Amino acid sequence: MILTKGQRSAVWWLGAAMDRYTLFLLSLLAMTSFIAYSTFATAQLLRRWRPLHNPLLDRADMLLRLALIAMCIGLGLLSGLDRTVLGWVAPTPLRQMLIGLLVGGVLAAGLFGFSQLVMHKTGERFVASQFVEMVAPRSTGELFRIGLALIPVVVLEELLFRSLLIGGLSPLAPVEALVFGVSVLFGAMHLPQGAAGIIGAGLASVVLGALFLTEQSLLAPIVAHYVANFIQLGLAMRLLKTRENYRVG
Repeated sequence: MILTKGQRSAVWWLGAAMDRYTLFLLSLLAMTSFIAYSTFATAQLLRRWRPLHNPLLDRADMLLRLALIAMCIGLGLLSGLDRTVLGWVAPTPLRQMLIGLLVGGVLAAGLFGFSQLVMHKTGERFVASQFVEMVAPRSTGELFRIGLALIPVVVLEELLFRSLLIGGLSPLAPVEALVFGVSVLFGAMHLPQGAAGIIGAGLASVVLGALFLTEQSLLAPIVAHYVANFIQLGLAMRLLKTRENYRVG
């Protein structure tokens, strides 16, 4: 069978697209492995060392996050997938932001209640209180500085775990299975926060994954993720001040 010029061109473009997607998969695996190893190494380091300043305000870490965000965007473009699949659209931005605010508030309340229940039942055996003290703001001004630094943290995590690992892998597996698998991975990535942090993050990831699929956009999960984390930081600051006042009293 002799292919026409048009058919040969179509076959070439199909092969090129497959090669692009394969390169996307390999690059995504490399980035995810790097972040997973960094998380494990951080958890090991924090067992014997405590930074002098809040790690969320570290400039080197912030620059690394911005670089990883750029790489995530590059990987999304490399995949050749439609922007809707990756969640890079916002057809109803106001609605999605309101939904994100609501879900984020509920998530924050649920995660805080869960952590308090674990502490009440087990003491601090499954809660990394040292990590909480490290990231908790010491003042309202620091809370808002951390709030700004939190933006690239949330954007990076949503790009990687929702856009690329769910949307980007959706041609290969059912999205429901991807949400579950990503949630296990997302929970494991919160190893420095202790067992309660791992479970809480995993459950939150299920909610954020479902939100991503329902809204077909990253905007709602980004807003929900940010609101949940910001409220948690505010609650951690208040709890830390209460503890310090109790010790002084």
